[in-house]
Amino acid sequence: MEAQTPAVGILKRNDWGDTMMYNIPCSCCGADCAHDVWVEADNHAVTVTTHTKQKSQFWSRNRFQIMWCLLTRGYVEYEASIIMTEQQALNYATTLLSAVDDVKEFRASKD
Repeated sequence: MEAQTPAVGILKRNDWGDTMMYNIPCSCCGADCAHDVWVEADNHAVTVTTHTKQKSQFWSRNRFQIMWCLLTRGYVEYEASIIMTEQQALNYATTLLSAVDDVKEFRASKD
């Protein structure tokens, strides 16, 4: 199996040279499980940031238990998951490698 171009399951939303934004949909349902990935290069490092909709363990706790955890511990545990096909996972990894190289090259050309 080889990485694809254009990649199935990876949507390139924007390219600002030193920043690239991708949307990765989940194979199970729809927009609730999808996440966005930002690959950015600044003067010091390359940063990869993911944005997801976090979900609480709603099946094991009610709202009051969640609020109690927040009040007593100072944080609430959440989870995020995404289901990918094998091809999509390969494309995802290849896209990250490519985006990191691209933003580093763009940043180096600006210096």
